[in-house]
Formats: sequence, structure tokens, C-alpha cells
Amino acid sequence: MTVAIVLFTRDLRVHDNPALTAACRESRSVVPLFVLDSDLLARLDDAPNRLRFLGAALSELDGELRARGGRLIVRRGRVGDEVERAVRETGAHRVHLAADVTGYGVRRENLLRERLSRIGCALHAHAASITAVDPGAVRPDTGRGHYAVFTPYFRRWLDTPMRRPLPAPEALPVPPITGAADPGVLASGGSPELEVGGETTGRKRFEQWISGPVTRYAEVKDSPAVDGTSGLSPYLHFGCLSPVEVVSRTDVTDPGALAFVRQLAWRDFYHQVLADRPDVATGDYRSTAEPWRTDPAGVAAWCAGRTGYPMVDAGLRQLLATGLMPGRARLVAASFLVKTLRVDWRIGAKHFERWLVDADVANNRLNWQWMAGTGTDTRSSRVLNPLRQAERFDPDGAYARRWIPELAHLPGAEIHRPWRSGLLIGDYPPPIVEFNGM
Repeated sequence: MTVAIVLFTRDLRVHDNPALTAACRESRSVVPLFVLDSDLLARLDDAPNRLRFLGAALSELDGELRARGGRLIVRRGRVGDEVERAVRETGAHRVHLAADVTGYGVRRENLLRERLSRIGCALHAHAASITAVDPGAVRPDTGRGHYAVFTPYFRRWLDTPMRRPLPAPEALPVPPITGAADPGVLASGGSPELEVGGETTGRKRFEQWISGPVTRYAEVKDSPAVDGTSGLSPYLHFGCLSPVEVVSRTDVTDPGALAFVRQLAWRDFYHQVLADRPDVATGDYRSTAEPWRTDPAGVAAWCAGRTGYPMVDAGLRQLLATGLMPGRARLVAASFLVKTLRVDWRIGAKHFERWLVDADVANNRLNWQWMAGTGTDTRSSRVLNPLRQAERFDPDGAYARRWIPELAHLPGAEIHRPWRSGLLIGDYPPPIVEFNGM
């Protein structure tokens, strides 16, 4: 009896999963395996939101597999050791997994390929599992390995053929094998209002999103007080939803839907940059002329959401409470740290990766560089004035009022300049820096 192993990584789903489909097609029985890699878990120890979401996603994946006669085998240890052990226990002839461009993902694939080859087992890494378009499929005509500017990338991305979404397997026979680790909750603590889920929850949310709300996305995406975003980013990050399926089922002839798909293209854009320039995970894409400043007090105020600017502080408090931030709030908060306080973007990226449930190496770090002026932004000098941003995107103060309750009594736009209202410093801090328009 032929046996194949599917090593789930950032593709925690049964629908449109190339690795799972290939394993079911070529083998009579399949081992759905997830390894709680001790090396990776050590790095996520300070990221309780992602660990909690991962636990829920694994539980829902197990439920989807059991509905098809299978189950998820969860092991804890080093990924190379546990995959090799599963191969030896089952006599598997091939291991399938999703191709990944992160440094950890590349090292994992190389390690597994080398170790499995020693015992006569092949490894197949499947492209376009984590992204809608494979990172190597969209390249400029100049011969460079990646596009440095998003707009021409997006035009080429739209014209690039995508594979068709794959159906979930109808049946999934699993050979005799034990799974020792519990796929349930992996961490406690974190954000008190964090919402967790997996493929089952994510697919329900996606169906609701494309049934109507997506058409308003272009109008409301920059208004953080309006619940106008999809809420799908954690499900895409963990692969509970397939980006290929999301794009293929979204009607890009609608302006709102096209604006939404554009955000998925940004996700792919940064993955192709990281694939060609792995150094930008920790280093600058472009060098900066100005040195970074050391400002422990400013960083502490920023992290706590106590900079004195409600448009900045509301986003950072929402992050601590929910593990998420709307895109506009992320930009305003990032600009304040790197452009106004002149603090190294890596400090901000680390804070986001501690709390954001959708924190992704490619998107998080390259978005931070975009705002810092060391990334792919062609206007590297842009600074977002939080007062001007508040006037444009939270004119009635509804967003600030939601996340800064000590200012909730201030009417309308007055909330964005609380220092004019005679507030005591003990109630809310004065601005730690000055901006035009105060």
C-alpha cells in the first residue's frame, strides 16, 4: 500500500490545497501531519495571539479531515526529526508541503530534502499554495528577479494565469500512526478580544464577505471606525483560506472587489521581493541617509498607545485588545514611530509581530520599510501627520472614541486635540512631539 505524507505548514485547509490533492491522487493512504516545531515555537513564545489562533486553526483542520474519514497527526519536536520518524513508521515514499519563501521555510525545505533523500523518500514543494501567484512567476522584462515597484507588478500580476482552485478530497484514509500532541489551545493570555478560528470559520467569513460587503471596500477601507475590511487576513496568513480561491471567486469588474484583490496582490508582491532578496527580512531594501534615534520613553509611549495623539493611540490600543489593526491605522502608527520619532523600523516590526495575529514576515517587515523610507516606496520622504489623518479618516472621532474611553466624553472632532479641552495629564498624556495644526 502506497503512503504519502502531507506536511501542513501555512496551508491549514483541505480546500484548494495542492499538497493534499497531490498526496491523495498518488497514494492509497495519506498521513496529514503537522509538527509543532520546537525551534519555531521558541521564537513564537512571545506571540500568544498567533499561537492561540494556530491552536484553533489546527482544531478546525482536524475537524475537516475527520469529516472525510481522516484525522490530523500532530507531533511536537524538531521538524526534521518528526517528519523522518513518520516516514519510517509508515513507509511513506513521498512528502508533500507548500513552498515558502521565508528564511525559516527555505531552511526547512532544504533540511527535509536532504534528510529524506538519505532514506529513499522524495520531497515535493508545491508552488502557489501560500500566495495566489508563485513568487517566481511575475518578473520584470529587465531580467531582474523581482519588481521593485508595485504598480507595474500589479498590472503583470492581473495578466498572469492562475491555477484553478482544487476541490477538497472526498475521502482521506489514514494509515495506522499515532499523533501525540494535542492540536488545541497552544497559549493563553494575549489580546482579550482576540477572535480565533480556522478553515471552517474562515470559509463562512469569506462567503459573507463576497456576498455583498466587498463591493463597498474601496469606499470604506481607509475609515477605521467602519467595519469595512474583510477580516480575512489571519485566515490567509495561516492558510485556512486559499488566496487562489479568494481571488478566483472575487468579481474584479466591481471597483470595490478590485480594490480588495489589489491588497492580495500587495501580499504576493512582497513575497516575490523576499524570495529574491531574503536579506530584507532583517536588513534595509534601500539604505537610509539619516541615523535612527534611541528613544526608550517614546517607544514605550508608542507601544502603550499613550503618545498624546488619539489617531495613533487608538490603533495601538486596538492592537493590544484584539490582535488586529485596520490598514490605515497601521500606516499612521508606523509613520509616527519611524518618521516622527525616527526610531528603527525593526523595533516597530517586532512589536507588531508580538501582537498581530496576521503578522507575516514578508508583509509586515516590508510594509514597515515602505513607511520607513528604506523599502519599495517611491516617495520615501512621506510623513503622515496624525491630525491631518484624523481629519480625513476619522472626522467624527468615532474610531478614537471606541479605543480611548477616557476621551469618550469629548464631542466630535474635538477628541483628536484633547489638549485643548483642559484634560488632566493623569487622564490622558499630552503630545510627546509637536505637529503642524495643533
